Amino acid sequence: MSITKAAPPGAGHRDTEAPPDQAPDQVPDKTPGEQQGWQFSSPLVLTMVLILVVALQGPIRRAVSAPVMQSWMTVFVAVVVQALPFLVLGVLLSAMLAVFVPPSFFVRALPGRPALAVPVAGMAGAILPGCECASVPVAGALVRRGVAPAAALAFLLSAPAINPIVLTATAIAFPGKPEMVVARFVASLLVACAMGWLWQRLGRTDWLRPPAHPSDEGLGRGAAFWNSVRHDVVHAGGFLVVGAMAAATLKAVVPASWLGLAADNPVVSVLALAVLAVLLSICSEADAFVAASLTQFSLTARLAFLVVGPMIDLKLFAMQTATFGRGFALRFAPATFVMGVASAVLVGAVLL
Repeated sequence: MSITKAAPPGAGHRDTEAPPDQAPDQVPDKTPGEQQGWQFSSPLVLTMVLILVVALQGPIRRAVSAPVMQSWMTVFVAVVVQALPFLVLGVLLSAMLAVFVPPSFFVRALPGRPALAVPVAGMAGAILPGCECASVPVAGALVRRGVAPAAALAFLLSAPAINPIVLTATAIAFPGKPEMVVARFVASLLVACAMGWLWQRLGRTDWLRPPAHPSDEGLGRGAAFWNSVRHDVVHAGGFLVVGAMAAATLKAVVPASWLGLAADNPVVSVLALAVLAVLLSICSEADAFVAASLTQFSLTARLAFLVVGPMIDLKLFAMQTATFGRGFALRFAPATFVMGVASAVLVGAVLL
């Protein structure tokens, strides 16, 4: 029997024998204290940021008081305040679908053939009283519950554009012009169905990342519900803030005089308002009042603003990236934009 001499406390070398459950080549070369070193933590980072803000409060105050920053903060807060309640509504609906509604319900509610499920899902969007921020998490829940992606995407596009609240707001914003309400409904539903059918025809499985979701194994229904709510609020809310920051930045740097120049050309006016809808990222419950104020533009151009905005804008692109993956958003967003402009022009030529 061999006897080894115990190393003094704090010694930096290894013992001559490794523990029985550890191979000699797996014995660490350093003690735990030597391995840790200098590490950052959330409280440390927060403390450093607070100290930096206090030290630079003079320059920060002068920068924030600038007119450009005042405009930036106004747009940022407006986008977040408008969208956040409907994001929470969508998250709650998504959690209810995930926890309380059995997958067999969707199998029975939608036609078995995806080509028929697309228009049914598109019409179902008319019953959700929310905006685009609510439709993204709900569409993600539908995909997780086994709904065909083409039908879920049709619902995603139609829900924020043709629900009763949006159509009522449009009628109030355009008094005496019921054709604007009808045109918005028809053009938006046409885009939703066309994009659903286009995805069914050309979409590939590897383009659409299945929406991530925490495991609810072993949890009761109540705990699983709140677990889903916390996950989706943090996940989608962060991307909402990023999209709102981008929208505020672009709104602050784009001169308003450019809009007057664009209104003189029929083609440019439609494209200008479609692009403006993407950049402003206005909630679909409020965008009709903004469109009504753009009196220098034609009704068709303003229809393009109302059709494109609820389907693709900066915050929506960020949220779709978070829910379905960047590869999906990079393909889906441009196609939706083109389809929205084409539908607005077509319906506008007939009804307006």
